[in-house]
Amino acid sequence: MSLVVCIRGGGDLGSGAALRLHRAGMRVVVCELAKPLVVRRTVAFAEAIYSAEITIEGVRAKCVSGHEEVIKAWAEGILPVIEDPNLALLTWLKPDVLVDARLLKKPVEFPLQPSPLVIGLGPGFTVGVNCHAVVETKRGHNLGRVHWHGAGEPDSGIPEMVLGYVEERVLRAPVDGHLKGLVTIGQRVVKGQPLAEVDGQLLTAGFDGVVRGLLANDVAVKRGMKVGDLDPRLDENLVTLVSDKSLAVGGGVLEAVLSRPELRARYSG
Repeated sequence: MSLVVCIRGGGDLGSGAALRLHRAGMRVVVCELAKPLVVRRTVAFAEAIYSAEITIEGVRAKCVSGHEEVIKAWAEGILPVIEDPNLALLTWLKPDVLVDARLLKKPVEFPLQPSPLVIGLGPGFTVGVNCHAVVETKRGHNLGRVHWHGAGEPDSGIPEMVLGYVEERVLRAPVDGHLKGLVTIGQRVVKGQPLAEVDGQLLTAGFDGVVRGLLANDVAVKRGMKVGDLDPRLDENLVTLVSDKSLAVGGGVLEAVLSRPELRARYSG
């Protein structure tokens, strides 16, 4: 019997972990909100909540409900995504591993139990307090590293630099309200072009680029919240590929799981 892994949060980093564990033969289920706050939707399994299905790099995911549909998806080689923000499924699923990939970037309140193995991604997690292991999500020498002691590095709040652009790459909500996208992910845009609006206030492109990510329409947002991402590399294909960061974090999660002798002994691959 293969290992069962529950991933809480199907954004791009959680999806990188889900992709690697699924490919490694583990039975993975992703738990999400009713309206996931996911920007890079073309490489996020959370998109199945909105679109019913999504395929990322050849791995098909499907929105399901209930125990029977989860089991059926696994039997068909499909990755199930379920609306279950409070992890009600833990009462019947009994996973071997729980991965918290919500990236809340603040201390996470979670009653730590001896089992299952709990892995936290990034800031907000401290070993022995709310997880058994932390996988580093901050770019740099430690990206993807598994910490069995201590905590993840704090959030810097600074986006990754791409071709000299840093903060200009990120679209942020100008006011509280509901988002309306005016372009699609993967679309080429020019400097000054309207990309989205929040309650009538426009967000425009700061440079020529490709829309790398954008929240779903009608999602409620707060002022200053990240709602989109612009890429200056002008390569539309990149929006369909899991990022190097997500793969590194996913590799760290895979290492953490197989580092536990009791899990490795039961792993069928």
